[in-house]
Amino acid sequence: MDMRQVQELRDELAQFVADVFASVPRRDQRAKGDCYLRGLMLDGRRKSIQAMAERLPDGNEQNLQQFVNQSPWDPVPVRRRIAERMVDLIGPEAWVIDDVSFPKDGRWSVGVARQYCGALGKRANCQVAVSVHAVTDAASCPVSWRLFLPREWASDTERRAKVLVPDDVGHREKWLLALDMLDELAGWGMAPPVVVADAAYGQNAYLRAALETRGIGYVMAVRSDVAVHPFEAVPETPPRKGNVGCWPQPRYRRPPRSVADLAAGLGRQAFGEVTWRLGSRGGMRSRFAAVRVRPAGKAVERPIRSRASAEQGWWDGVLPDCWLLAEWPAEVEAPTGYWLSNLPPNTPVEDLVRLAKIRWRIEHDYRELKHGLGLDHFEGRSWSGWHHHVTLVTAAHAFLTEQRLVPKAAMPASRSTRSSMSFRTC
Repeated sequence: MDMRQVQELRDELAQFVADVFASVPRRDQRAKGDCYLRGLMLDGRRKSIQAMAERLPDGNEQNLQQFVNQSPWDPVPVRRRIAERMVDLIGPEAWVIDDVSFPKDGRWSVGVARQYCGALGKRANCQVAVSVHAVTDAASCPVSWRLFLPREWASDTERRAKVLVPDDVGHREKWLLALDMLDELAGWGMAPPVVVADAAYGQNAYLRAALETRGIGYVMAVRSDVAVHPFEAVPETPPRKGNVGCWPQPRYRRPPRSVADLAAGLGRQAFGEVTWRLGSRGGMRSRFAAVRVRPAGKAVERPIRSRASAEQGWWDGVLPDCWLLAEWPAEVEAPTGYWLSNLPPNTPVEDLVRLAKIRWRIEHDYRELKHGLGLDHFEGRSWSGWHHHVTLVTAAHAFLTEQRLVPKAAMPASRSTRSSMSFRTC
């Protein structure tokens, strides 16, 4: 946005800041928040504090540095208010779990470590953040963030003290950070219609089980080697030997199969064409099949056995069933994508496909957050500074999303944002 466009939105932005930053106690701090958001939205290659202060007529680098890096205002109530506004406005069809990386030089930025960096496609020095987004095909917005703290940071007292990491914050795996955010959002009175994630999260059977116990539906990508039993497979209990010892555990007669093997075994004739969205070049379509299966493995069975033991019940060895959705494009020799879902057995395959593919909106979010609003331009190093900056970037993104969805005059939806669903057997 140029300076004229930003100035035209000053009144709307002031109202937005008054609501979203109402928890920030001081008027001068809220004014700095307004200034920072204008700096993020204003055109410019860099969105560092120095660069924004130079572009803004009322920009003061020292004041903005203090507001972001030293001021003790709590970003959590601000994030909550953003989430409340955006969930109400968007009416999400799903919440998407994902993560994003920020390449960094040196070792003193909070959470930095040599780890896989998606932005570079390789292991590199970077920060990683986990996010939850409220999503439809027409709009989306992040509603929560967690900075991933690598294991080496848990005991590095020097670096923790230098960047002011709170004493009660330690290393937590990314899937646990995702659960923490879902639990926090639930505490704010918000529940996801369904959770969607890529294979980095869907592969984790403990995460899928945790969503199940919370009563949350999911459609999550998995790798081709995930093991499942066919739906009709029935376990058998071996005969008990002697009069001592525990009853033997039920076992399936045949070992589980990979989802790739099971999907390929369905044959091409089982896959039908689904169009799940209208893109800029027409319908987005491919060929899919959905069957009921029973996921296998210790990560699936152990929680069931533990729950049966705690309740003094008896587990008959029958694993819970779920959907396996597989994609097999017409032009390739084997299936290319796999998802597991605990949605009800009567869920139409079109709905499974639409939800599985809705993650495309997240890439749109990250492009806007990074390239348009400077998500990865923060040059500070502290824990509070990082969380303040990310919260302010999220606020700017939410404000612009509101302006797009609630225009001054009603406008018809563009072809690229209308969804179209169809299914036919090939």
